[in-house]
Amino acid sequence: MTTIVIADDHRVVRSGLRMVLDREEDFEVVAEAGDVADARRYVRAHRPDVLILDLNMPGDPSLPAVPLFLEDSPATRVVVLTMQEDPAFAREALQAGASAYVLKEAADDELVQAVRVAASGGTFLTPQLGARIAAEPPEPSGPPDDLSEREVEILRLIALGHTNAEIAAQLFLSVRTVESHRAHIQHKIRLTTRAELVHYALEHGLITV
Repeated sequence: MTTIVIADDHRVVRSGLRMVLDREEDFEVVAEAGDVADARRYVRAHRPDVLILDLNMPGDPSLPAVPLFLEDSPATRVVVLTMQEDPAFAREALQAGASAYVLKEAADDELVQAVRVAASGGTFLTPQLGARIAAEPPEPSGPPDDLSEREVEILRLIALGHTNAEIAAQLFLSVRTVESHRAHIQHKIRLTTRAELVHYALEHGLITV
């Protein structure tokens, strides 16, 4: 059996979800919650295979709680069920640790499929959202973690065409210090020419044209 906890603040929605899930012989709804606090309590108590989680409930916000549910019960898979059609929400939910993202307007069999996929360790995304995400250009990845804030600042000024002396004057540093930072930047990102540095800064959203 796949055990399930439903978390939604609307009783009628929970009843409808239970009816859909109870039609599956291998599904068992073990608890219903109306907010994040109750959901966490039931997840800790039942250690369900799947938590169906509404994003918009009163009290504690749902999305930041996803990692907390996984801490409470690492084997539980989170299926987000929401009205939010923005692909950014779907990305954020999956990045937070959710295994599935399903719109409330989806057909019943889509929810059932999402629960099965999540319970088996896979990832499920409402098809129309998946298509929209695939059609969007990738977002800039940002600078590598090992570039310090000062190095990012200096790299940005280099890309904008400032000389070492001009950068030193703007940042109240010595020219030698700027030269040292520049050498560290070039070593870290393995680029040396100004053209390469400009391309890198553009690619990572440090400057715009």
